[in-house]
Amino acid sequence: MGSTINVENVVASTKLADEFDLHKIEAELEDAEYNKEKFPGLVYRTKNPKAAFLIFTSGKVVCTGAKNAEDVHLVITNMAEMLKSIGIENIYSEPMINVQNMVASADLGTKLNLNAITLGLGMENVEYEPEVFPGLVYRIKVPKIVVLIFSSGKLVVTGGKTVNDCEEGVRIVRMELENMGLL
Repeated sequence: MGSTINVENVVASTKLADEFDLHKIEAELEDAEYNKEKFPGLVYRTKNPKAAFLIFTSGKVVCTGAKNAEDVHLVITNMAEMLKSIGIENIYSEPMINVQNMVASADLGTKLNLNAITLGLGMENVEYEPEVFPGLVYRIKVPKIVVLIFSSGKLVVTGGKTVNDCEEGVRIVRMELENMGLL
Protein backbone atom coordinates (compact mmCIF):
# COMPACT_ATOMS: atom_id res chain seq x y z
CA MET A 1 0.00 0.00 0.00
CA GLY A 2 1.56 3.29 -1.09
CA SER A 3 0.95 6.82 0.11
CA THR A 4 0.02 9.45 -2.36
CA ILE A 5 1.82 12.69 -1.87
CA ASN A 6 0.32 16.11 -2.44
CA VAL A 7 2.69 18.86 -3.44
CA GLU A 8 1.74 21.86 -1.30
CA ASN A 9 4.35 24.40 -2.37
CA VAL A 10 7.20 24.78 -4.84
CA VAL A 11 9.85 27.44 -4.29
CA ALA A 12 11.96 28.36 -7.32
CA SER A 13 14.40 31.09 -8.25
CA THR A 14 15.51 32.66 -11.48
CA LYS A 15 17.16 35.78 -12.86
CA LEU A 16 14.95 37.67 -15.31
CA ALA A 17 17.21 40.67 -16.02
CA ASP A 18 20.51 42.30 -15.05
CA GLU A 19 18.63 44.75 -12.83
CA PHE A 20 15.17 46.06 -12.01
CA ASP A 21 13.78 49.45 -11.03
CA LEU A 22 11.45 48.25 -8.29
CA HIS A 23 9.81 51.67 -7.88
CA LYS A 24 8.80 51.62 -11.56
CA ILE A 25 7.46 48.05 -11.28
CA GLU A 26 5.50 48.98 -8.14
CA ALA A 27 3.99 52.00 -9.88
CA GLU A 28 2.93 49.94 -12.92
CA LEU A 29 1.76 46.66 -11.35
CA GLU A 30 -1.47 46.84 -9.41
CA ASP A 31 -1.15 45.30 -5.92
CA ALA A 32 2.67 45.20 -6.05
CA GLU A 33 4.17 45.99 -2.64
CA TYR A 34 7.60 47.55 -2.20
CA ASN A 35 8.82 49.01 1.07
CA LYS A 36 12.62 49.08 1.07
CA GLU A 37 12.75 49.77 4.83
CA LYS A 38 10.82 46.57 5.62
CA PHE A 39 12.12 44.21 2.92
CA PRO A 40 14.66 44.65 0.07
CA GLY A 41 12.38 43.09 -2.55
CA LEU A 42 9.08 43.83 -4.23
CA VAL A 43 6.24 41.42 -3.43
CA TYR A 44 3.72 40.55 -6.12
CA ARG A 45 1.00 37.90 -6.07
CA THR A 46 -0.72 36.21 -9.01
CA LYS A 47 -4.08 34.46 -8.90
CA ASN A 48 -4.10 31.96 -11.78
CA PRO A 49 -2.05 29.92 -11.20
CA LYS A 50 -1.67 31.16 -7.64
CA ALA A 51 1.88 32.20 -6.72
CA ALA A 52 3.84 34.94 -5.00
CA PHE A 53 6.96 36.65 -6.29
CA LEU A 54 9.82 38.34 -4.55
CA ILE A 55 11.51 40.58 -7.12
CA PHE A 56 14.90 42.14 -6.34
CA THR A 57 16.87 45.04 -7.86
CA SER A 58 19.54 42.50 -8.91
CA GLY A 59 17.09 41.02 -11.44
CA LYS A 60 16.65 37.92 -9.31
CA VAL A 61 13.17 36.57 -8.68
CA VAL A 62 11.93 34.01 -6.16
CA CYS A 63 8.60 32.35 -6.88
CA THR A 64 6.69 30.56 -4.14
CA GLY A 65 3.25 29.07 -3.73
CA ALA A 66 2.98 27.11 -6.97
CA LYS A 67 1.68 23.55 -6.63
CA ASN A 68 3.90 21.94 -9.28
CA ALA A 69 6.97 22.57 -11.45
CA GLU A 70 4.83 23.21 -14.55
CA ASP A 71 2.97 26.04 -12.78
CA VAL A 72 6.33 27.51 -11.69
CA HIS A 73 7.46 27.71 -15.32
CA LEU A 74 4.10 29.14 -16.39
CA VAL A 75 3.93 31.85 -13.72
CA ILE A 76 7.56 32.89 -14.23
CA THR A 77 7.03 33.10 -18.01
CA ASN A 78 3.84 35.12 -17.38
CA MET A 79 5.74 37.40 -14.99
CA ALA A 80 8.45 38.02 -17.61
CA GLU A 81 5.77 38.89 -20.19
CA MET A 82 3.98 41.17 -17.72
CA LEU A 83 7.23 43.01 -16.96
CA LYS A 84 7.83 43.48 -20.70
CA SER A 85 4.27 44.76 -21.13
CA ILE A 86 4.81 47.54 -18.55
CA GLY A 87 7.98 48.71 -20.29
CA ILE A 88 10.67 46.84 -18.41
CA GLU A 89 13.40 46.18 -20.96
CA ASN A 90 16.17 43.61 -21.24
CA ILE A 91 14.13 40.71 -19.82
CA TYR A 92 16.02 37.47 -20.49
CA SER A 93 14.34 35.41 -23.20
CA GLU A 94 15.01 32.01 -21.61
CA PRO A 95 15.79 32.37 -17.92
CA MET A 96 17.15 29.37 -16.04
CA ILE A 97 14.62 28.31 -13.39
CA ASN A 98 15.92 26.43 -10.34
CA VAL A 99 13.56 24.59 -8.00
CA GLN A 100 14.96 25.29 -4.53
CA ASN A 101 12.47 23.39 -2.41
CA MET A 102 9.29 21.37 -2.61
CA VAL A 103 6.95 20.84 0.29
CA ALA A 104 4.62 17.86 0.07
CA SER A 105 2.25 16.07 2.41
CA ALA A 106 1.23 12.44 2.73
CA ASP A 107 -0.89 10.35 5.08
CA LEU A 108 0.16 6.89 6.23
CA GLY A 109 -3.44 6.25 7.29
CA THR A 110 -2.69 5.08 10.82
CA LYS A 111 -1.79 6.49 14.26
CA LEU A 112 1.91 6.42 15.10
CA ASN A 113 3.88 6.12 18.33
CA LEU A 114 6.51 8.84 17.93
CA ASN A 115 8.48 7.77 21.03
CA ALA A 116 8.93 4.27 19.58
CA ILE A 117 9.85 5.73 16.17
CA THR A 118 12.46 8.00 17.79
CA LEU A 119 14.11 5.02 19.47
CA GLY A 120 13.88 2.88 16.33
CA LEU A 121 15.32 5.45 13.93
CA GLY A 122 18.16 6.42 16.25
CA MET A 123 18.94 9.81 17.71
CA GLU A 124 21.49 10.88 15.07
CA ASN A 125 18.86 11.49 12.34
CA VAL A 126 15.88 12.40 14.52
CA GLU A 127 14.72 15.33 16.63
CA TYR A 128 11.67 14.84 18.79
CA GLU A 129 10.79 17.31 21.53
CA PRO A 130 7.01 17.11 21.96
CA GLU A 131 6.97 20.02 24.41
CA VAL A 132 8.48 22.23 21.69
CA PHE A 133 6.94 20.79 18.49
CA PRO A 134 4.35 18.00 18.12
CA GLY A 135 6.09 16.29 15.22
CA LEU A 136 9.18 14.16 14.89
CA VAL A 137 11.83 15.64 12.57
CA TYR A 138 13.55 12.92 10.52
CA ARG A 139 16.53 13.96 8.39
CA ILE A 140 17.20 11.70 5.42
CA LYS A 141 20.62 11.93 3.75
CA VAL A 142 19.71 10.60 0.26
CA PRO A 143 17.75 12.32 -1.08
CA LYS A 144 18.64 15.22 1.22
CA ILE A 145 15.23 15.93 2.69
CA VAL A 146 13.45 16.33 6.00
CA VAL A 147 10.25 14.47 6.87
CA LEU A 148 8.05 15.70 9.69
CA ILE A 149 6.19 12.72 11.14
CA PHE A 150 3.06 13.31 13.24
CA SER A 151 1.27 10.90 15.56
CA SER A 152 -1.82 11.22 13.32
CA GLY A 153 0.11 9.39 10.58
CA LYS A 154 0.46 12.55 8.52
CA LEU A 155 3.83 13.44 6.99
CA VAL A 156 5.26 16.70 5.68
CA VAL A 157 8.22 16.32 3.33
CA THR A 158 10.45 19.32 2.72
CA GLY A 159 13.75 20.01 1.02
CA GLY A 160 13.13 17.95 -2.10
CA LYS A 161 13.94 19.38 -5.51
CA THR A 162 11.59 17.02 -7.37
CA VAL A 163 8.36 15.11 -6.76
CA ASN A 164 10.49 11.93 -6.93
CA ASP A 165 12.58 13.19 -3.98
CA CYS A 166 9.40 13.70 -1.95
CA GLU A 167 7.99 10.31 -2.95
CA GLU A 168 11.30 8.64 -2.05
CA GLY A 169 11.19 10.29 1.40
CA VAL A 170 7.73 8.85 2.04
CA ARG A 171 8.86 5.44 0.75
CA ILE A 172 11.87 5.46 3.10
CA VAL A 173 9.74 6.42 6.13
CA ARG A 174 7.17 3.73 5.29
CA MET A 175 9.92 1.10 4.85
CA GLU A 176 11.66 2.08 8.12
CA LEU A 177 8.38 1.95 10.07
CA GLU A 178 7.43 -1.40 8.53
CA ASN A 179 10.87 -2.81 9.37
CA MET A 180 10.37 -1.73 13.02
CA GLY A 181 6.87 -3.26 13.07
CA LEU A 182 5.35 0.16 13.76
CA LEU A 183 3.19 0.35 10.66
